[in-house]
Amino acid sequence: MAGDEELIGRIRTILADEDGFSEKRMFGGVCFMISGNMCAGTWKGSLIVRLNRAHHERTLAEPHTRPFDITGRVMKGWALVEPPGIELDEDLMDWVYRALDYVRTLPSK
Repeated sequence: MAGDEELIGRIRTILADEDGFSEKRMFGGVCFMISGNMCAGTWKGSLIVRLNRAHHERTLAEPHTRPFDITGRVMKGWALVEPPGIELDEDLMDWVYRALDYVRTLPSK
């Protein structure tokens, strides 16, 4: 997880002031929660984002994305964005805000 520290800091900067923000170590990285719902996280230098399941295939057609399947099972509604897709702060913010917009539609836990 040492390689994720920079990415964790970048995501934390984006989400830390959001209502209901918390962090939890999961998946061998850090998961960022909003009102108890997983929103985004890190895994081996990549970004994990939670998005609407209805747009799963469209999301995976975007550059630098692949299914989130670290357990061998694809988790629909989740995508893994590889490092080239989040190098620029604007790109990282776009992905994180997309996840945030979706998670805000979910009931609090």
